[in-house]
Amino acid sequence: MIIYMTEGGKYFPVNAEKPRGLYINLTNRCNNDCPFCLREKKVMTAENSLWLESEPTADEVKKALDAAPFDIVTEIVFCGFGEPTIRLAELLELLKYVKKIRPQIPTRLNTNGLGNLEHGRNIESEFENILDTASISLNAATAERYLQITRSKFGLQAYAAMLDFAQNIKNYVPNVILTVVDKVTPPAEIEQCKKICEERGLKLRVRPYEDS
Repeated sequence: MIIYMTEGGKYFPVNAEKPRGLYINLTNRCNNDCPFCLREKKVMTAENSLWLESEPTADEVKKALDAAPFDIVTEIVFCGFGEPTIRLAELLELLKYVKKIRPQIPTRLNTNGLGNLEHGRNIESEFENILDTASISLNAATAERYLQITRSKFGLQAYAAMLDFAQNIKNYVPNVILTVVDKVTPPAEIEQCKKICEERGLKLRVRPYEDS
């Protein structure tokens, strides 16, 4: 599915009847390989699968958005089975598009925060005025633990790059949230993550683990 909604852990095409978030799926590709990721764990029927047979063009996504029930959409979220910033050009084009057609609806990006490493430059400023919330996967309290959990293709440098991205994007995006997963990150480490966020003026959200 290119765009979808959720309810009670279920994913389905856009046909909801009550207010909820609208999710946009751009890619299956990711520069991390987290064993706890939804893409590794979630069992989905063919008609409700988030796995893309091919990556949609920006025009295909726009067409899907044009048919969306925006009267019940509370937020527009770029996430999916892969890392959205890998398709940065399309991501930015679509963020601009939804701000143009539905400026009143908040936008969010769910990301691992490794876009700078992926593209070899700082990309944070490109989200100014088109993104309301950046939700970034923190996952761990140290670089070593982060690499163990995420198996990032960028190695140990990934952790510092992710934190720098989180701190830098605060200059351009109103809301920046770092996240950890409750059954992946132990309670003591979550406390360490809270301190890391406090020191950097960032918010921490503990996400529930999904295993099916």
